[in-house]
Amino acid sequence: MNSSEYFKGRGAQINPNNKFFSNQYVQEHVEGLDEEFLGTEKTQFIPTHPKSIISKSNSPDLRFERSINPYQGCEHGCIYCYARNSHEYWGFSAGLDFERKILVKHNAAQLLEQEFRKSSYQPDLIMLSGNTDCYQPIERKLGITRSLLELMVKYQHPVSIISKNVLMRRDFDLLRELAARNLVSVAVTINSLREEVRQKMEPRTATASARLKLIEGLAGIGVPVMLMMAPIVPGINSDEISDLIRSGADAGAVTASYTIVRLNGQIGGIFKDWLYQNYPDRAEKVLHWIEACHGGKINDTDFGRRIKGDGHMAESLQHLFKLSVKKYMNNGTLPSLRRDLFRLPDAGTQLGMF
Repeated sequence: MNSSEYFKGRGAQINPNNKFFSNQYVQEHVEGLDEEFLGTEKTQFIPTHPKSIISKSNSPDLRFERSINPYQGCEHGCIYCYARNSHEYWGFSAGLDFERKILVKHNAAQLLEQEFRKSSYQPDLIMLSGNTDCYQPIERKLGITRSLLELMVKYQHPVSIISKNVLMRRDFDLLRELAARNLVSVAVTINSLREEVRQKMEPRTATASARLKLIEGLAGIGVPVMLMMAPIVPGINSDEISDLIRSGADAGAVTASYTIVRLNGQIGGIFKDWLYQNYPDRAEKVLHWIEACHGGKINDTDFGRRIKGDGHMAESLQHLFKLSVKKYMNNGTLPSLRRDLFRLPDAGTQLGMF
């Protein structure tokens, strides 16, 4: 694909076949096509009507068991995103479809309040995002994430957020209230300080400098912040670990975490296509280093290894990461959020009986 055919503003440059489909479209004879095989169509927002909103996970790799994703698919277009594969369950492709066919859960707040009001409900940490970014661009218009945070304030429920979008500043009023009761923590994802890397890898996200200012703002209103360096891609951003952690600490992050890129399912082909187009000089080496971190494969499903990797390359990255966190963040940790403040706002009143 030449530069004139590159889809600017998109991460994926292909739309691989959905593995659940028995038939597929293929481009075999270009000269026989009356129109482009793949076009630069606008992003579509598709309403969905889920019956429940809290997802539960028992993965030992995750620090949370409950999560809410107001949106499926993500316009940020991060090329490495593990959530791409989940888009196939909705009948779409993990490639360009993931970035331009966004499923919207308009009734998310209504469903969450129904959960909170069940007599059997037991409060525990809920992660906003976990799959796709709850502050992706359409949130500015729809405000679904804000409506969920309003419920967290109303019911005094613990919540954690992971995002790379500075739209979160809009909700500082709610986050300040939650922070005052030790009910919120935030992870801000930054994986490169180099703008040219961000533009290629995460085409529709905020700059690293803007995200560092977001960390500074969150720390200023009392919200504990983790810098999330995700993912580390050997040979592309792995040399930035120490600088990133220092920058995050200077902005006010109290701790940091990281993942090593893994290319499961359709992501492998999507990432390889992107890699050869953007880094042809080192593509083979980068893929080899990724394989070295995942037992000789790019497709890694083993708990533990799939997140941090193993082998000499992974151990070297982990060692540098730990030294940097100790040096710049004094091995800080996020506080444990309170679960004991949860209450029904109308408890004890006649209204609360209905």
